[in-house]
Amino acid sequence: MRHTLVAAGALSLVTALFPTVSTGAAVAAPLPSGRTIPLGDGYMGAGYLADGEEFTDDTRQIEFGAEGSASTPASLPGIDVSHYQGTINWSSVKSAGIKFAYIKATESTNYKDPTFHANYLHAHNAKVIRGAYHFARPNLSSGASQATYFASNGGGWSRDNLTLPGMLDLEGGCSGKSTSAMRSWILDFHDTYKAKTGRDVVIYTSPSWWNTCTGGWSGMSTRSPLFVAHWTSASSPSIPSGFPYWTFWQYTDSGSVSGISGAVDRDRFSGDSGRLLALANNTS
Repeated sequence: MRHTLVAAGALSLVTALFPTVSTGAAVAAPLPSGRTIPLGDGYMGAGYLADGEEFTDDTRQIEFGAEGSASTPASLPGIDVSHYQGTINWSSVKSAGIKFAYIKATESTNYKDPTFHANYLHAHNAKVIRGAYHFARPNLSSGASQATYFASNGGGWSRDNLTLPGMLDLEGGCSGKSTSAMRSWILDFHDTYKAKTGRDVVIYTSPSWWNTCTGGWSGMSTRSPLFVAHWTSASSPSIPSGFPYWTFWQYTDSGSVSGISGAVDRDRFSGDSGRLLALANNTS
């Protein structure tokens, strides 16, 4: 398992292991000490608990995105993975009903996830619609340089019915940046990525991170689909200020899926298969 959580009014961390990276069996994902996430240890949700404890959350709830409605909800099951899931049997994942996956590719301008290429290829071969993601390090280099590295190391895009636009993972504190500096960094990443791939980057974040580190900025709402992190059993997530709806939702870090040993993040897409394919092929 990546880590073990218990409910006691709110989620609290009870254990965390720091493994040697392996491309074989799944290992526990390290949870950061304090606000520091070591280079290479970032993954979708690595900073979620700490951000939620330190920052003020936003409890606004929007039932479905543009693709669905509260009266006729449509959503598709998905996962997100990194090397912490070890070797994945993507045929089993597909057979389990998973429709999409986001796969960790890079961090900063010098780190590649050791299982990315295998995961990306095998997901494609199993006909799982997949996309790559970059764990942001705004304190280490410019948004443009990180977007360039990402686009050249797994974050590219092609209209092949199976490739989602790349995603930018924003969490784990504000990196010492002001809200205006963080907005500029994100826009720099987005503009560079779009210039290189033709696609708007998807943004993964939690309400607490976005509202604190960008000041609830609305500047990306017409550019980037939102992948919101809100671990809850509720029927809909809280979303950051500045976004009118969610497109993807990470609702737990402790899911299970055939073909993956141990815990895996579970996600939803706020539309049907036709809408997911349209997002993948940029025909929406």
